[in-house]
Amino acid sequence: MKFILFTFLTAVLVLIFNPFLPYWSVMIIIAIFAALIDNGGVAAFFAGGLGMGLAWLGQSIYISTFSGSSLPDKMGELMGFGSEMPLLALTGILGFLLGAFSALTGSLLRNLFKRKPDNIYGG
Repeated sequence: MKFILFTFLTAVLVLIFNPFLPYWSVMIIIAIFAALIDNGGVAAFFAGGLGMGLAWLGQSIYISTFSGSSLPDKMGELMGFGSEMPLLALTGILGFLLGAFSALTGSLLRNLFKRKPDNIYGG
């Protein structure tokens, strides 16, 4: 349940804050929320990655489709892809990696401040 909640929360945060803040500020916000939710390392990694990756992919498809601009096709050809689809996929992959490592950073930061048992030998 935390995984789905954090994925949805990450996507909403990206959609709300991305137009106003640079991407690295959104990464800090994702790390803070990952530390607050305490999802665990691997779950935080994939939830943050899916949330930000899907948001970036959706935004890029939306802008490409509804703007009617030929710029994505031209950029795809300029980069050697031939069309805009690999460029859109690359945007989603980059969003996944940025969100995933942001959430993992927040999760590991929370683990850094957890109290550990003093007497680990039981005696």
